[in-house]
Amino acid sequence: MADLPTHTIVFEILTRLPAKHVGPSKSVCKQWYALLSTQDFVKIHCSRSVVSSNQRVLLIDDLTCSVRPIISNNNDYGPSSTVTFPFHHQNNDVSILSHLNGLLCVCLNHTYELLLWNPTTTAFKRLSTPDSHGFYINNLDAIGLYVDADDDYKVLHIKRRSGVLGVYVYSREVDSWRNIPFITRQEYLSPHFNWSAGTFCGGTLYFTVCECWIGGTNVVICFDVNSEQFKEISFPPVPSNGMVQALACLR
Repeated sequence: MADLPTHTIVFEILTRLPAKHVGPSKSVCKQWYALLSTQDFVKIHCSRSVVSSNQRVLLIDDLTCSVRPIISNNNDYGPSSTVTFPFHHQNNDVSILSHLNGLLCVCLNHTYELLLWNPTTTAFKRLSTPDSHGFYINNLDAIGLYVDADDDYKVLHIKRRSGVLGVYVYSREVDSWRNIPFITRQEYLSPHFNWSAGTFCGGTLYFTVCECWIGGTNVVICFDVNSEQFKEISFPPVPSNGMVQALACLR
């Protein structure tokens, strides 16, 4: 092992390890810490984790959180392992709003705070600020987690408050929120419309926006994560009962 170049150890060996073993490897030396923290390492590690043998399910139930591996050859689950919440929480308090590459955007229901949380490494970041950014209200807000062309992980937060719609982006690299314009029809800020969580695919976040009664308006709002522009596209044909349960993007 001592004769192998550091780059080979990090990018050909450590990228194949489970994420829970990668974190401790950062403490080996400053060079390993720097290489393991790069976006290149994260992308390669994520691509190699996509194989079926590495797929796991996270379950949150009241005060507990556990992870079960998916056994693909017999459509079953392996034994569970307990995940400890690294932040203070209450009973039935943690709601998962969005996820990407093992990173979760969650809400603490008793404080309405948004957090970014990696259950594998236990690292987390509170997104709330003294000027009221980073607080989520169920049935009024929508969240989408994405990564842009510069490999910066970001959170899009669509907020509806007293007839006013605000759209904000949190950057993990800059560690701050900023406002961006929302240029589609303003009636979608009405509480009569339900917004889904954002689905990230191909550089775009997709939201379904559906009116709350049968036969109402259903649209898809697209957010280009690099130009930060919104556009509206027509909705696929709706079932005869007029109700939309979910929409997914398939590759």
